[in-house]
Amino acid sequence: MNCVWFSDFMKNPLYITSHGILLRKDNTLFFVKEDIKQQIPIHAISEINCHGKVTVKSGAASFLMKEGIVVNFFNKYGFYEGSLYPKIKLNSGLVVVKQSEHYLNQEKRNYLANEFVEGIKHNVLKTLKYYSKKGKELDTYIDNIEKEEIKGDISQIMSSEGRIWNNFYQSFNIILRKFNFIKREIRPPTDEINSLLSFGNSLLYTTVLSELYQTYLHPSVSFLHEPSERRFSLSLDIADIFKPIIVDRTIFKLVNNNMINKKHFSRDMGVLLNDTGKQIFISEYQKKLETTIKHPTLNKKVSYKYLIRLEGYKLIKHILDDQPYESFRMWW
Repeated sequence: MNCVWFSDFMKNPLYITSHGILLRKDNTLFFVKEDIKQQIPIHAISEINCHGKVTVKSGAASFLMKEGIVVNFFNKYGFYEGSLYPKIKLNSGLVVVKQSEHYLNQEKRNYLANEFVEGIKHNVLKTLKYYSKKGKELDTYIDNIEKEEIKGDISQIMSSEGRIWNNFYQSFNIILRKFNFIKREIRPPTDEINSLLSFGNSLLYTTVLSELYQTYLHPSVSFLHEPSERRFSLSLDIADIFKPIIVDRTIFKLVNNNMINKKHFSRDMGVLLNDTGKQIFISEYQKKLETTIKHPTLNKKVSYKYLIRLEGYKLIKHILDDQPYESFRMWW
């Protein structure tokens, strides 16, 4: 039925890649496709990601909102379209006020935006140096990014971010063993790598959104990206820090190990992952999120996914003047 969730012992995302209906009967949630009805263990899922045309019946929507489960919707290109977002369960007026103050105060906003881009820079360099050690000729891109100074106002900081990403994307044809990648093109993706990037970035955006739901932060009040009525822009701020080590490393593995190839794409108004390709990507993406690493401060193993939530906690400490924020930097 193309309805997949992960793990039997902890809450994890449910991914629906086919068309169907989510409905509720008594206190049970079902996904119905044609004449097949599949029960969904609602207490075992953290969020639902709908990559097919999914109708959510009002009873199911009410049930999911009561259980605090975010439902995300993606279009056929893999782009995030919107969410059914439950009533905020962790609510702190003080945090929201302080968060807004840090956006409105230019100096405070610049500090956070700068930190986000410093995190992006560090994690991009970590990724490039990993492949450089494997014999890839990446010195030019590494040197260009290392020379990039991140300073100034928001527009200057975002220009630095853009140059970092441009250098990183230019390195893809050296890192990847197949598929030609010329430049980043989004709507619609014009080649296989653009398709993979768009799909992976959308997955990460919604993962960050779900993790922010577990904190007191407001997902629409951001610092690097401009807040918008049509998106949860703080998710974009935080997702960018983790893209190199979660999305891009997943893409490199899938392509270089021939787990994804031309048969996993369709060509209709752009190049898109087909259902089989989406399922392969989602499986590897979820494995990456569940990968654990020993945390140097907490002195215990934490998952990549939990590192995202920790980023939210660090932001709260910063805006409450408890501890200065330093963006996530890969240490291993």
